[in-house]
Amino acid sequence: MTKPVLDRDIQEQALQSLDARSRDVFRVIVESYLRDGEPLGSRNLSRILPTQLSPATIRNVMSDLEHLGLIYAPHISAGRLPTQQGLRFFVDAFMELGDLSDEERRIIETQVRASRSGHSLDHMLTEASQLLSGLSRGAGVVLTAKSEVPLKHIEFVQLEPRKGLAILVSQNGDVENRVVDLPVGVTASQLHEASNFLNAHIRGRTLGEARTEVARLREETRTALDALSQELVEKGLAVWAGAKSGEPARLIVRGRANLLDNLTAEADLELLRRLFDDLETKEGLLQLLDVAEEGPGVRIFIGSENRLFSLSGSSLVVAPYRDQESRVIGALGVIGPTRLNYARIVPMVDYTAQIVGRLLR
Repeated sequence: MTKPVLDRDIQEQALQSLDARSRDVFRVIVESYLRDGEPLGSRNLSRILPTQLSPATIRNVMSDLEHLGLIYAPHISAGRLPTQQGLRFFVDAFMELGDLSDEERRIIETQVRASRSGHSLDHMLTEASQLLSGLSRGAGVVLTAKSEVPLKHIEFVQLEPRKGLAILVSQNGDVENRVVDLPVGVTASQLHEASNFLNAHIRGRTLGEARTEVARLREETRTALDALSQELVEKGLAVWAGAKSGEPARLIVRGRANLLDNLTAEADLELLRRLFDDLETKEGLLQLLDVAEEGPGVRIFIGSENRLFSLSGSSLVVAPYRDQESRVIGALGVIGPTRLNYARIVPMVDYTAQIVGRLLR
């Protein structure tokens, strides 16, 4: 994956090459692009710069910025837009992060807590994705890995002579139900016996650890349980450990319609179509987890810096959330065009990830 920061040598060279007026011109071009998405020409620049510069002087400065690869002209005789490298340079060297107001923090925490109370983890993450979409006017995205949370309780309930319900409760309060095939002739007492055996050995262990422990106790299992109860124990563990084994992660996206707002050209619509195609593709989702795990806080990927969305040229602001052992088990963030309001979205994503992690712990 492309390194998600501008090369330090290039950044240092660019900083040394920019005098005060060059920095002013560059900053105004980028801020105008992030606000309006339109190229900015020398005449308009001369009206809004903090210092008085003639259009001819501004054109010379713009030529130098182009030579550094920080801006470009989308059309002949048009204004200038920042390149992806220019946006990265602006984010790393010039951008001042905003901060959430007390009211925004209250809204985020209240909504995420309400979505968790009495609901599943998936429900909370879906609501977090929707919340980020609404606050950012981009697409809110949550990547949830197949979590290995410690178990608390398991129980078997007979539905039909050959069908039963296995109920699994994790220590974080999530409840999962799975229909299992019951051994021929199994009785209610054997269901109870299998449940008791499992509960004596799985509490506080993940599914993988529980399967390893039961396999280690195979001889003890044969002694303590009859054949039907032993078969039930193995089925009860296998039904979860094997579930969705081909889906190491799941992507939840809300607010795609927001990305349709303020499209300025047919080319933008094509880029958006590519982004939607990327969002439907499961391959490579774990890259987001890898990305989030590389640093403790929010990461910003602009355009081709993120291989997963490189074709669409979209930007991604992403932060990890962690379980009670501080392991990264997912990531959340905002996807949108390269002219995202990074200064506002970064603290928003960071705080939401902190709240989700806190509730998981």
